[in-house]
Amino acid sequence: MLVADDSDIVRALLTEYISGYGGFDVVGEAATGYQAIRQVHDLNPDIVTLDLDMPELSGLDALGYIMSEAPRPVIIVSSQTQSMADPALRAMDYGAVEFVPKPLSRAPEEIELFRRRLGQALRAAAMARLLRRPARSQSPRAGPRAAAAPHPPARCAIAIASSTGGPRALSDVVPQLPRDIAAAVFIVQHMPRLFTTALARRLDEMSNVEVCEAVSGAMVAEGVVYLAPGGRHMELERTTDGVRISLTEAPALWGVRPAADVLFPSIARIYGPASIGVVLTGMGRDGAEGLRAIHEVGGWTVAQDESSSVIASMPRAAAEHADVVLPLGDIAGEITTRASVRALVRPS
Repeated sequence: MLVADDSDIVRALLTEYISGYGGFDVVGEAATGYQAIRQVHDLNPDIVTLDLDMPELSGLDALGYIMSEAPRPVIIVSSQTQSMADPALRAMDYGAVEFVPKPLSRAPEEIELFRRRLGQALRAAAMARLLRRPARSQSPRAGPRAAAAPHPPARCAIAIASSTGGPRALSDVVPQLPRDIAAAVFIVQHMPRLFTTALARRLDEMSNVEVCEAVSGAMVAEGVVYLAPGGRHMELERTTDGVRISLTEAPALWGVRPAADVLFPSIARIYGPASIGVVLTGMGRDGAEGLRAIHEVGGWTVAQDESSSVIASMPRAAAEHADVVLPLGDIAGEITTRASVRALVRPS
C-alpha cells in the first residue's frame, strides 16, 4: 500500500488502520501529488490510497497519470464535502475503485464508520479488475434536453443495483437509454448522500432520459430515472392516486443503506411481470434476493458478466436468479427492448 495525503495526522491514521486489517502493509507515504507519482514508480505498490485535495499536483491529476501510465487499484480517501463530490465522481470515471469519505469529526462513531468503510474498500481493491473503457465519440445528448410533455404514470419498472465500479458502469448504461423508454428506472448505488446528489446531476447532464435524486412522496412517472439518496432506503408504495416513492432510514441491510434488496421486492409486489431487475458490478450480495423476487413474479432479470465488472461479487450472487448474464455494453439496449414489451403487461 502507498498512502498519499497532505495531512500527517491522516497518513498516520490510515497507516494504523491499514496495518491492523491483516494482509496489507504500508510501504510508503506521499504528501503531494508529485510524490505519489514518484513513489508509485519507485515502490510499485499494489494499491494506492489518494487524497483529492493535495498541494503542487491535485489528487485527480495524479490519479489520471497513475491510471494511464502505471495502472493499479486506487482508493480515494478525501473530504466529505459538496465541493469534493464532482471531483470524486471524476475520479471514479478515471478508474478509482472506491471512495472513502474522511470522518466529519473525531467522534468515536465517525472514526469507527471511517475504519469500517476503509476496510471494505481495501477488500474491494484487492479483488478489483482494472478495466479500460471503450472510447465514445460523444455523449448521447449533445445539447440541452428539449422540452417534453408531462410524463405519464409508469407501466413498467426497471430496478438497477450497483456498488464498487457502479458510477462508471451507470455512466455507460443510463446515457444509452432513450428518452421515450417505456418504464420508470430506479437505481440503488452504494455511496454517501452528497455523492448521490452529484451522481444524479452528472447522469442527467449526460443523458436523454431525465435523471433525478429520488424524493419521498414523488409520483412514479415513465421516462424518469430515480436515484436513491445515500443513507436512505428507497421503496415503492401504491396509493389511491398511483405509485409513489417512499424513502426511509430503516436499518441498513447487508451493511448498506440504500439497499437493492429493499427496493427490488417492492417493485416486484407492485409491477409483477412488468418488472425488470438488473444487478451490475459490486462487492457483496445486495440485489441477489431482490432479483429472485422479481424473477418469481414473472419479471425479467439480468446480471452483468464477470469480465466487464470491476468486482463481480454482486452480479455473481444474483446470476442464479437472472434470465441472462450480459456484458455491460449490451445491457442498456436489452432492457430498453424488454421494457417496451413488459409495459404492455399492466401491473395489478
